[in-house]
Amino acid sequence: MRVAIGSDHRGIQQRGWVAHAIEELGGEVIDLGTHSTESYDYPDIAAEVGQQVGEGRVDRGILICGTGIGVSIAANKCPGVRAAVCHDLHTVAMSRRHNDANVLCLPGDALDQLNAQEMIRLWLSTEFEGGRHQRRIDKITALESQFVK
Repeated sequence: MRVAIGSDHRGIQQRGWVAHAIEELGGEVIDLGTHSTESYDYPDIAAEVGQQVGEGRVDRGILICGTGIGVSIAANKCPGVRAAVCHDLHTVAMSRRHNDANVLCLPGDALDQLNAQEMIRLWLSTEFEGGRHQRRIDKITALESQFVK
């Protein structure tokens, strides 16, 4: 599995934990940065990761900012992206099982190494359930084409 990862300046350390967890599972990490602690605008990294996912160049994406909210909002503007902010194992599992999330957004300010790695392992190993949930994903996809110019 190829996974693009990115963060703003508040998620640099956590991005390292994420990369390690992906590699432990045999995945390939595409690290898009940032690589500096200087202030960095999260919409820029969210757009890079979102574009990689939306165009199918990677299987999934993981983004980190202070709360996870900003990168989620920005990534969800990219066609084909279903980005979910997750704060615990339950929301991680549900983002995959019911929403087929292809971008995981994490709160760097509230994440420790053990939790980050557990969340990544669960997110990458949880399958989409399909069924009635597929109908809902199809409606989300239809919204994209309805509003994208």
